[in-house]
Amino acid sequence: MYVLLVASAFNSLTQRVHAELRDHGHRVAVELALPDAPLGDTVRRHRPDLVLAPMLRTAIPEDVWAAYTCLVVHPGPVGDRGPSSLDHAVQDGETRWGVTVLQANAEMDAGDVWATADCPVPPVGKSDLYRGEIADAALEAVLLAVERFASGTYVPPPQTGGRARPPVRQEDRRIDWAADGTERVLRVLRAADSQPGVRDHLLGADWYLHGGHREDGLRGRPGELLATRAGAVCRATADGAVWIPELRAPRLPGRPATPRLPATLALADRLDRLPPLPELPAPPDAGPYRPAWSDIGYHEEGQTGFLTFSFPGGAMSTAHCRRLLDAYRTACTRPTTVLVLGGGRDFFSNGIHLGVIEAAADPAEESWANINAMDDLVEAVLTTTDRLVVSALGGNAAAGGAMLALAADEVWCRSGVVLNPHYRLMGLYGSEYWTYTLPRRVGPALADRLTTEALPLGAAAAQRLGLVDRTVPCAAGDFPRETQRLAVRLAALPATASRTAAKKAARERDEARRPLAAHREAELARMRRTFFDPHAPYHALRRAFVRKERPSATPPHLTRAAADRRGVTGLAVPDAAPGPGSC
Repeated sequence: MYVLLVASAFNSLTQRVHAELRDHGHRVAVELALPDAPLGDTVRRHRPDLVLAPMLRTAIPEDVWAAYTCLVVHPGPVGDRGPSSLDHAVQDGETRWGVTVLQANAEMDAGDVWATADCPVPPVGKSDLYRGEIADAALEAVLLAVERFASGTYVPPPQTGGRARPPVRQEDRRIDWAADGTERVLRVLRAADSQPGVRDHLLGADWYLHGGHREDGLRGRPGELLATRAGAVCRATADGAVWIPELRAPRLPGRPATPRLPATLALADRLDRLPPLPELPAPPDAGPYRPAWSDIGYHEEGQTGFLTFSFPGGAMSTAHCRRLLDAYRTACTRPTTVLVLGGGRDFFSNGIHLGVIEAAADPAEESWANINAMDDLVEAVLTTTDRLVVSALGGNAAAGGAMLALAADEVWCRSGVVLNPHYRLMGLYGSEYWTYTLPRRVGPALADRLTTEALPLGAAAAQRLGLVDRTVPCAAGDFPRETQRLAVRLAALPATASRTAAKKAARERDEARRPLAAHREAELARMRRTFFDPHAPYHALRRAFVRKERPSATPPHLTRAAADRRGVTGLAVPDAAPGPGSC
């Protein structure tokens, strides 16, 4: 079938639906619901078999749902209605939730039910839940609904009962630091971790707080800041303390939206004499779980080392990259035969930190520092020849983060992961040694096509194309345990030692043909020209991304092939790839 996705943004769920429907043989195009583009005209231009809305903040107009079957993905169980479904679920402490695919009609979220799926609600942030358990349930329900629609025989039952719940406002999120215990504070912070944040007053100014993690040891006067670690601040609750990784300054009248920043960077000189805590020690027998929060961790199981990291939104600033590189070098001093990089449940990495860059006094210089720090990290992985390195992606990866994953000997992905191995949409050529690692895996023609088409790939498609070596079919919360089981088994295989020796020899041959330094020099020469050209599109694209500016039109790469209904987003294949080019 020809399925048109209508969405408010091409977000993670829309990308996953896009990728998986293609994997199931459907032709797929995307149109963004924009104020200046009447949706009726847009849908009539496509003439799809089915309209599907994975993430839509506005109602589908009557002239569309009356003429086409329009299915809406609602992140709540049958009967739940309203725009703040997940906010309510997380803040209210629900332990199970669901996703409903319903037919659009005159009443928001009240249409006939085409499919539904339920899921657990672990104690994680709303955005992590949305990309994990909710996305898994959504895909289960979407694929069933599309199958039922294609059959032509299914009659969806009407909803009965239910209630429309009001939006969660800032007054509902207010934290009373003197009275609220850690459990409530965490629920409130997690329910707003990505958007909109929790408005609060801190060190003489108003801020939006983003994200929250429990602190097990520190105590203090409720509301007081106690310490810093890894860019986060620790704040006392009525009965404990929490770590807050990011802050965002309120938007000033007539000014653009402000970026989320590491809390210590946002507070800057307001943090007078607040003690910085060192990274937590990681003895070899520490086990997989740490007693207090940190964004980087290390543990061992037998002959396998696990270097975990989790940065908000998958963005890696210069400081993030340097700290992770230090941790990587330390991990490489350990007597292990396999080193796993990643292995968490959410984002692996999305590359350089555009928010920190935008907030810098000189964004060009910070861009340059950030890309060089990313390159240093990738180079360290590429030149590790005394053990096997595995990139374990429990969550999505894009741009330089996808190329960081490809630097490893093996790439393992949870089955729900979406990859975006390209830079073009940010106006960048890219670095992180992608001109070495990507063609090495898929060949130069397909590497060119992947980076110029700039379309998302599901894990299954990525494995077929050679980007991924193993997909792990499990729930988001089970990925760390599954990764550990598989990596320990890999370390115990007799062939691992010979593979390591062969890897070292291959690296030496590649270095003789074209040194890694030559790839880096060529990539960075193009990146430097872009960074330091004030008229380069990168700067406007970066600002628009950080400020969450709505585009004026759907990006052409999502719609251009849909108009004539020819292979809208078919998977790239090596023998059909165009000639040389660059993103």
